[in-house]
Amino acid sequence: MGETHMSDRKRQALDFCRRYWMPGRVEAFQQWGISLVIGRREGYRMWDIDGHELIDVHINGGTFNLGHRHPELVRTLVEATAELDIGNHHFPSAARGELAEKLARLTPGDLRYSVFGATGSEAIDVAIRTARKATGRRKILTIDMGYHGRVGLSGQAGNDETAKYFLSDAPQEFIKVPFGDLAAAEAALAGGDLAATLIETLPATYGFPVPPPGYLPGVKTACERHGALYIADEVQTGLGRTGNMWGVETFGVIPDILVTAKGLGGGLYPISAAVLSERVAGWLFENAWGHSSTSGGAEIGCRVASKVLDLCSAPETLENVRRMSDHLYAGLTAIQRRNLYLVEIRRAGLVMGLKVDHPQGALHLSKALYDRGVWAMLAGYDMSVLQFKPGLLVDAALCDELLDKLEAALGAAKDA
Repeated sequence: MGETHMSDRKRQALDFCRRYWMPGRVEAFQQWGISLVIGRREGYRMWDIDGHELIDVHINGGTFNLGHRHPELVRTLVEATAELDIGNHHFPSAARGELAEKLARLTPGDLRYSVFGATGSEAIDVAIRTARKATGRRKILTIDMGYHGRVGLSGQAGNDETAKYFLSDAPQEFIKVPFGDLAAAEAALAGGDLAATLIETLPATYGFPVPPPGYLPGVKTACERHGALYIADEVQTGLGRTGNMWGVETFGVIPDILVTAKGLGGGLYPISAAVLSERVAGWLFENAWGHSSTSGGAEIGCRVASKVLDLCSAPETLENVRRMSDHLYAGLTAIQRRNLYLVEIRRAGLVMGLKVDHPQGALHLSKALYDRGVWAMLAGYDMSVLQFKPGLLVDAALCDELLDKLEAALGAAKDA
């Protein structure tokens, strides 16, 4: 798929995006040897506009958990537009109320009130502001290789690199410790001046390290002991991906605030939510306009998200995740025995990270997979790890196809 074989249509798309959109990003992919301009997409497959077919195991961080253009979601969206638009965010609506009730019913513990946004970053911002108001404290404990978005408070909460670049880091307000280090988290919380701990259940951009036994419950216990809240960032690990509806349920934690986004809109309409427990939601009564988002909780988006929750929480969906996780893991361990370049398989349901024996090996592996018809993204904060994320509805045949292509790609990447 070199540039000499590009259609005029594709060449123009790349040229316009290089000139008017994100020139550095376009150039980086070109240097990587990937000139993907997505055209048709269906299920867990997508096609470059020049016809290159790819199995999608990046699924854009869980945005396409249910596949691209899932027929039931498309039908729900189309039917909603016959009656609704985004609505007026100042007023109650049936669609908004029904989605909020469903989130309250499907989330753990006493999580009850949903504050809607359009993006995960917006919902993280709501979660942090809620924690600060509820506790009267400003400091937030996060992990040093976390990712919670790029804007405002969400950008300050994650890895410092981008926030520092834009002179927006706030080290005095965001205390960062290594993921998995319970002692470090307990020590930070012991000061009694932290509003909350904000943690991705499995840090995506760090390559999905699996929490050590007892780590997340230990952090929650320390939060309770020292008067801090626990915010679960479930943007990439919720909605059934670990084999439970929410990743925190897999690890035995009931948060005070849960954030969901990406897959909540089914890849068709952007929507996010911060779901708040009773004890932290006082500002919703005291300051009715404390958060306002014109597009947050758009009514047509709420209709799609409600159907997403139905599909993701269905017992047969969650059972398929667990079954296909076991199927893939058996195949991956067999590959690992034959190819020692694959040094670690990280897994929680269908959230997987594949670590190889080279500090930038996932870059080469991603390209080798692309050449063989698979799109998988490397972990930005650890380029030895490939994010390997099949969707919730994959079947054994697709998993076996993926395993065959992965084994071939590992051999090519090792020699790159």
